[in-house]
Amino acid sequence: MRKYWGILLIAIIFTCCKEAQEVQKADVAPVDALAEDAPVDTQYGFDLEAFKVLKDTIRNGDSFGELMLKHHVDYPKIVRIAEDYKDTFNVKLIKVGKPYVILKSKDSLERAEVFIYENDRINYTVVDLRDSVTAYTDKKNVTYRQREVAGVIQNHLSGALDTLGVDYAVTINLSEIYAWTVDFFKLEKGDKFKLLYKERYINDSIYAGSEPIEAAYFEHKGVPIYAFPYATDSLKQMADYYDDESNNLRSTFLKAPIKFGYRVSSRYNLKRRIAYYGYKLRPHRGTDYAAPIGTPIIATADGTVTESRRKGGNGKYVKIKHNGMYSTQYLHMKDRNVKKGQFVRQGDVIGWVGMTGNTGGPHVCYRFWKNGVQVDPLREKLPTADPIPDTLKTAYLNHIAPIKEQLDCLEYQVWNNEDAGNNKLITQNP
Repeated sequence: MRKYWGILLIAIIFTCCKEAQEVQKADVAPVDALAEDAPVDTQYGFDLEAFKVLKDTIRNGDSFGELMLKHHVDYPKIVRIAEDYKDTFNVKLIKVGKPYVILKSKDSLERAEVFIYENDRINYTVVDLRDSVTAYTDKKNVTYRQREVAGVIQNHLSGALDTLGVDYAVTINLSEIYAWTVDFFKLEKGDKFKLLYKERYINDSIYAGSEPIEAAYFEHKGVPIYAFPYATDSLKQMADYYDDESNNLRSTFLKAPIKFGYRVSSRYNLKRRIAYYGYKLRPHRGTDYAAPIGTPIIATADGTVTESRRKGGNGKYVKIKHNGMYSTQYLHMKDRNVKKGQFVRQGDVIGWVGMTGNTGGPHVCYRFWKNGVQVDPLREKLPTADPIPDTLKTAYLNHIAPIKEQLDCLEYQVWNNEDAGNNKLITQNP
């Protein structure tokens, strides 16, 4: 009987997830979709059947003037475009390799009547040479489709995303979102990810890139980290990414490796001289925080433990790599609470204040590396990252609730070997 009820419960949960996915998908409509079913002969807003169409790309030595003269456009019209419409179409800035289209008359002269220059995959400039000359910019019909991706890393992140057919630009976007919480050079087999983002399609068929990630989940060394973009300031051009508890993923460093009950007993000082050593120059490349023995020492930012041991004058210490730029070290511990390779979050207890190594009293010597060089953290202009304001927290949590549910219901797609030619796709439940 227990087995029966267990199977029934799993079936109900799976059904709920599927229903949640369908509801979420139903809510996602194409953004700015313009005439999705427009036939090919109305590209660029013209009925191409009414012209003789020439499609080509700008080549070395090509100029707008020469192209127009070649296709029987009067010289005064060319001059007018160059002089009167340079803010819309600067003829001097056409680039080699850019596609263009010339719509020519169907008579024996085949005079160029419209010149269309593709600025990029979506945006283009039209130079209308019929009757009165005009020039304007426009964009192709674009539809947006939401993409759901969920995978398990076997070797590396880019390989996992590539086998799932994800644009490399999305890989870069994901690494930027988690730059302060995940060391992408230290990923492990079995780390997991889930993504929601939109892909752009021209005329509903031609892929034209991706939009910023709308939601993400990354599980690194068993630690789950959600990411949702949210704008807390209407004046900001870009939204920050926050986790499911409204913490900013652009996590700044804490001001001290101890929460309270400490004092700064010695500052970073490259010109320090000590009487005990005959006033010889003995630079101090750390900041000492004096506190009672046994006081918890916390990680000042998310990262991976690269060292956890005892060595010479350092005594028992821990070193953490936070990203490609920053690392921190905590010396003279009574004992350590983490091991090498362990992933820690900002505020986790990594050890306790002690007097091991060369020290005249209980304290933690906090050392800070930037690009491999020890610097003074109290003088560094470090990234700021505020959590969601209390006044917006309820609105934020309500906003992400259905998105988080959609992420949670995604099934992982795993390739048995990311680098193999004949990969086999395996689906795992959330």
